[in-house]
Amino acid sequence: MAQSKKELVLSAMDRREVERVPSGFWFHFLADEIHADAYADPRLEQTLLDGELRYIDGFQPDFVKIMTDGFFSYPNPVVQTARTAKELAKVQPLPDDHPFFTRQIAYAKEITKRYGNEVATFYNLFCAGTTVKFMQPGTLAEDEAFLAQLVREDAAAVRAAFDVISGDLAKLARRIIAEAGVTGIYFSLQNLIGEGASRAVYEEVFAPGEKEILRAANAASSYNILHICGYAGHRNALDWYRDYDVKTINWAAVVEGVPLEEGRKIFPQHALLGGFGNLASDVLYRGTQEEITSETQRILDAAGRTGILLGADCTVPRDIDWKHFDWVRDAAGSR
Repeated sequence: MAQSKKELVLSAMDRREVERVPSGFWFHFLADEIHADAYADPRLEQTLLDGELRYIDGFQPDFVKIMTDGFFSYPNPVVQTARTAKELAKVQPLPDDHPFFTRQIAYAKEITKRYGNEVATFYNLFCAGTTVKFMQPGTLAEDEAFLAQLVREDAAAVRAAFDVISGDLAKLARRIIAEAGVTGIYFSLQNLIGEGASRAVYEEVFAPGEKEILRAANAASSYNILHICGYAGHRNALDWYRDYDVKTINWAAVVEGVPLEEGRKIFPQHALLGGFGNLASDVLYRGTQEEITSETQRILDAAGRTGILLGADCTVPRDIDWKHFDWVRDAAGSR
């Protein structure tokens, strides 16, 4: 009996044999996904939902990463205005009925009530550090520098703030699974970079909250994905996350120069998601059917078929031809 798409994906995440290797790709639906504010403008939420439904109906992917364009921020007035570590440390948890919870749960539920029985759905969540970065008005490089500056100012104060923010993100992770019915979370984080950044600092300030979020998600579902984000060329020390308790790992294989078969040595107990680059210069975007088929087969020949889900380093360009995703799926089914 043929496996459903959901059964196929969960089997791959369990590192069991599958009829074919599943694949999944995603892209943004709002023009400015980082700074758009769906809490202030509900029309943005509708645009996001319409785009997500159009993609799922039109392409029928193996699994869905539920995009959260417009919901990237943490709508807490202290975090929104803080410019120093001590100001940030004054943050207090949001009430349970805050739109941060209720609006995101309602949005996710609109997707799961349509597709949740047939397709695995993973809700996008960012760690506290990335959330604070995204709430700044500068470029990505400027926001990275701002975060490193806060940690240099007062690491203990930043840790205290991140404990509160991570507590709310953990609550959202649990509720989005339990109340909205998503399969799990797609949890995005990345190394701290800049002056003073080190693994010791990361372990002190960032890791405790990130692990709390995963504990909350795992208590509600064992099917969660960790995304070690290499967006815009951000480089990460992947082994910092070797002990993170999560079923599946996704990292920027092309950006990091660590293909899936090498990643198995770092994460031998995890299922692996990825393999393709996500830029307009990469074969997934620009390639012919023959080139994409060949690259799919090359990735699987090197990485194997067990415990593998094909995907990209990160979000792909909005204008990518969806046929390219089909070519990957067809090629994966032919091995």
